[in-house]
Amino acid sequence: MKNKILSVRDQIADVLRSDIISGELASNTKLNEIQLAERFEVSRGPIRDVILKLTKEGLLISKSNVGASVNSPLSPELQKLSIDLRKRIEEFAAKEVIGSASVEQIAHMDILIDNMQEHFEKQEYTELTKADIAFHQYFIELAGGENLFNLWYPIVIRMRMNYQRIKTSSKLVEEHRDIVEAFKLGDVKQAVAAIRKNIK
Repeated sequence: MKNKILSVRDQIADVLRSDIISGELASNTKLNEIQLAERFEVSRGPIRDVILKLTKEGLLISKSNVGASVNSPLSPELQKLSIDLRKRIEEFAAKEVIGSASVEQIAHMDILIDNMQEHFEKQEYTELTKADIAFHQYFIELAGGENLFNLWYPIVIRMRMNYQRIKTSSKLVEEHRDIVEAFKLGDVKQAVAAIRKNIK
């Protein structure tokens, strides 16, 4: 699977997403279009597009005449609801993928986990978070394409704001290997159990 060539807008969105996930851009921080345009050496048009994209993802809040600012992490109640919704979507995806994924697709999941391991060993926690999301995204898209991804992604990305578990859990990579092992065995029950163990 070849790496996608990202557009300038997607590259800027990826950097800002990383800044928010890492906490470098804290909750309620106001974004200045002019400063961002200077930082990324682009006009304000692409910056506006990126702000709109990240607002749709739930990472930013945009208000007329006020501008955009970084959203707050979910309340404990909404975090719990998001976890429940995410589990249901990923359990559905696992059932769809098991029995239909090719040997090459399963092998690609192993590569994605190796990438996670590498970031974990280097203590690159923001990159590890993104690699974690990329792993789940891969089998979500295999299961239901863009429609399922569009249901799943905003839930996951909001859950990841100031996400601390990734810095403390040495079991994280192992949990993902358990998911893939269940896919390899074609064991739906085991896959669902592994997903439930991983999503917290």
